[in-house]
Amino acid sequence: MLTVNKLLPQGQGLAPVLLKRAAAVQLDWDVRQKSRFDAVDSQGRSLGVFLPRGTVVRGGDVLVAEDGSMIRVEAAPQNVLVITPCSEHGSPFDLTRAAYHLGNRHVQIELQPDHLKIEPDHVLADMLRAMHLTVRETQAAFEPEGGAYAAGGHGHSHGHGHGHGHGHGHGHGHGHEHEHAHSHAHGEAGHVHGPGCGHDHGTPTGAEGAAAAAPTSRGKPIGIAIKAAPVPHVHGPGCGHDH
Repeated sequence: MLTVNKLLPQGQGLAPVLLKRAAAVQLDWDVRQKSRFDAVDSQGRSLGVFLPRGTVVRGGDVLVAEDGSMIRVEAAPQNVLVITPCSEHGSPFDLTRAAYHLGNRHVQIELQPDHLKIEPDHVLADMLRAMHLTVRETQAAFEPEGGAYAAGGHGHSHGHGHGHGHGHGHGHGHGHEHEHAHSHAHGEAGHVHGPGCGHDHGTPTGAEGAAAAAPTSRGKPIGIAIKAAPVPHVHGPGCGHDH
């Protein structure tokens, strides 16, 4: 048995000529939604497939065996119900309604612009016909919608990475933590001195001290603060002037 433990979604990165020469394996949906299964490829080789848990295999994917050989996956035809709008009494919008009601029942659905596909279920078929939809059974490949958070990386994954929030991963080179080093000098405009400013202002004296010591209510002075009278400039010994 040949062990397979790698999968290339839709054979990305492989030259078409290599894919054309590769062996093929036909698998229905029941098998392809499993991550571990046995199969036989078009060359008669027995395959033991061991993929990461949660992996879903789609038609067009390429399995890579331990010896480096590649096996193209084809979605095998299987019994499905094809759902279309009634040509006489319906409209294309009926497909939207049908998809809504089927989704509420957690039914796996293949979505196409002009029809839906589901696995056979006579109860669902009767419900859909009562909604004026046409339901017919046929043999066809089945590729149900994987969902927005489907495991295995399949589906329409554009890799935008828009997890917006603080520190979101756009790689701008800054972590939105701007360090504003505002070390204000004493002469800057708008610099406020007061309680808790952390500066050593010394102990006020005289009238200024009396005003500062006045009783306060909610941080505001009560009554009228007395302004200190301007002190006349005195010339004398020690004034520092060149007389």
